[in-house]
Amino acid sequence: MARSDEQNRLARERAREVILQAAIETFAERGVAGASIAEITQRAGVAQGLVNYHFGGKDQLVAAVIEQWFAALFGIPEVPGPADTRLAGIIDGAIMATGYALPLQKVVLALQQQPATHRLYAEVEDRYHDRAIEAEEKVRDIFRERGAADPELEEIMLRSTLEGILLKFAVYGDTFPLEDARRWMHRVYDLPVPEAPLPLAVAPRVAPLRLRASGALPS
Repeated sequence: MARSDEQNRLARERAREVILQAAIETFAERGVAGASIAEITQRAGVAQGLVNYHFGGKDQLVAAVIEQWFAALFGIPEVPGPADTRLAGIIDGAIMATGYALPLQKVVLALQQQPATHRLYAEVEDRYHDRAIEAEEKVRDIFRERGAADPELEEIMLRSTLEGILLKFAVYGDTFPLEDARRWMHRVYDLPVPEAPLPLAVAPRVAPLRLRASGALPS
């Protein structure tokens, strides 16, 4: 029996998602330069021609990975309530994303830094300009409500701190105390102590606390 138009559409969407996820995993393991389309499609279990069909080539596939990161970034649910509650929600949401979507975040972090791909990142970022401004202003409004003298700088430093946590977790893996970092940020911003840990599969903290790159190696 021939498939319906709707079934064909769903099959195309599914193939695109599978390729994109395979690209994220392969880029995270081998780097963008070291990953080939053949490796990506083999992991995805699809024909190589589907990459050209859905994306147009490797650069466009990289851009789609960045697009997914921005979509996830702006898709973090907003917590309603007073400024402190909203700020705690941003911190917790960002740390949850770090724990859940590390391969994607590792890839985008590398893309931001590498000269060969920084242009691609900047081009995608430009397409999200209006949403980025909106998100920045929401955070700056939080700091305005909290009485900050320089809400713009506070927003930049909050983002920089959260990105630093992502970087360290990407490098040091299970030896980085993700939940403790979350609670440290709550203390720094005079927020209530979290009642429960985030639902993340993180290794228990051991003493003495040492960061080791081996903690990010596959077990």
